[in-house]
Amino acid sequence: MPVRDLELLLDVAEEAGNIALKHFQQDPEHWDKPGEQGPVSVADLEVNRMLEFRLQAARPDYGWLSEESPDDPERLECERTFIIDPIDGTRSFIAGHENFAHSLAVAKNGVVTAAVVHMPAKSLTFAASIGGGATLNGEPITPSTIEALDQAEALIAKPMMDASYWPGGVPPLRRNFRSSLAYRLSLVANGRFDAMITFRPAWEWDVAAGDLICTEAGASVFDTKGKVPVYNSRGAKTAGMIACAPRIRDSLLSHVTG
Repeated sequence: MPVRDLELLLDVAEEAGNIALKHFQQDPEHWDKPGEQGPVSVADLEVNRMLEFRLQAARPDYGWLSEESPDDPERLECERTFIIDPIDGTRSFIAGHENFAHSLAVAKNGVVTAAVVHMPAKSLTFAASIGGGATLNGEPITPSTIEALDQAEALIAKPMMDASYWPGGVPPLRRNFRSSLAYRLSLVANGRFDAMITFRPAWEWDVAAGDLICTEAGASVFDTKGKVPVYNSRGAKTAGMIACAPRIRDSLLSHVTG
């Protein structure tokens, strides 16, 4: 089933990209969602409608969790659930920048089994199925083999480098940034960066797909408590998200947990 699910996700990801590119750099209508939840555009909603129609028609017994759909608690009773961000990096999309992604995942009993992060403006498609490895545009990917934390390049927002987040001391990382969490995770999976870190609670739709892509590539993924994230949870959030090259996992974790 994970392979068939992956094929389905790849198919709809391409269609999602076509919809997004129709609006990209065309000053799409957008507005702020209530409760300081960030912006949403007409493209987000159009992509979401297509994905919900296509995916639920193909897998009517799967639950549905999407940033742009009202949460249906029935998903908690489903063995498998789609976890979807129609456009991750909406601010970048609205600004006309290329660093936005479609983040698509299937979770079975809390574990992600199939995942796609598609970036149509960059012509990049990251994909993975559980036990099947991870790919970029169809070619296998692996994380970096770096061993020294002081040589690591990490994707992390500047406020996250504050000492209050690091019980074990702020690590000597070289800081970089990308707007999409799904893209950040994918960049660790293919070895472009050595780590990505966010201490803020992360919505599952932002990180579920990237988590599996990292894990299947061979990177280490854990939350700010050092635990493996569980998906399709009631609150639909993880306790932050950290992904890194496997050889710096222990040293990075010591800074995170103290």
